[in-house]
Amino acid sequence: MKHKDFFQLAVLSGKGGTGKSSLSLALAQLLKPVVLADCDVDAADLFIVAKPKNLKEESFESGTKAIIDPNTCIACGKCMELCRFDAVDFRNGSYSINANRCEGCGLCKLACPANAIDMEKANDNRWFLASSRFGPMVHARLAPGEDNSGKLVTQVREEARKKAKKENKEMIIIDGPPGIGCPVIAAVTGVDYVVLITEPSLSGLSDLQRVYDLVQKFNVKAGLIINKSDINDKMATKMENWAKDSGLEFLGKLPFDETVVKAMTEKLSIPEYDKNSAVSRKIKEIIPQIMKYKTVE
Repeated sequence: MKHKDFFQLAVLSGKGGTGKSSLSLALAQLLKPVVLADCDVDAADLFIVAKPKNLKEESFESGTKAIIDPNTCIACGKCMELCRFDAVDFRNGSYSINANRCEGCGLCKLACPANAIDMEKANDNRWFLASSRFGPMVHARLAPGEDNSGKLVTQVREEARKKAKKENKEMIIIDGPPGIGCPVIAAVTGVDYVVLITEPSLSGLSDLQRVYDLVQKFNVKAGLIINKSDINDKMATKMENWAKDSGLEFLGKLPFDETVVKAMTEKLSIPEYDKNSAVSRKIKEIIPQIMKYKTVE
């Protein structure tokens, strides 16, 4: 697939804990310099290994939170009575909103007879533009209790695209969120290729099928990697056959290798820790199958 400026590669999985971030970092090391975009903003972890130096920090407004004006409130208790999220507290004769529980629905504001409640923009979320040993990196931090609708993921991707264009980088590696929700949709929209990574289990197959069904709706080419394939050879073979029957390109299998854990413990990507490990060698073998889709004009 051709892209005007750069090749956008997304690494996705149907669930967390399949090795998605480890694979993203390994690819970044082997293909650097790239632009890294950590789009798993709910549980961002690439920064732990990448150890980026933040160059820019910006707040990101997402949704609203209720706030009660104590000078206007008549303490009628209507807001507490109606709030289904138990976000209204009553202490020392006055009412207040617990921001961590408030979902921003606005019902309390509508019901308040004294007009003592306003809805304010939530701006505790942050996104960062950073430098790393792999290249520029964009990552974010979702504030506790905040809902990730995908807007923050979109912001991270947009900043990554700007950086890639400004510095003439030919590739963006997107570490996507797990699952099939709005954040995943934001991560996969407009990419050039998707790598799906899974583990050989019944739940792994089910999650894989769901996320591949989503990817197909975006008409994006995708390939499958089975991680820790040798812990269940029978299921790994079943997944491989399913992929081939479903039109999903089969990229290969990664063996169980303690090098992965040791690398993470040392805050290194897998190839940095041991470029000759079984997993490192296999990832190197898989890369040409991915890069054949990269054509920068």
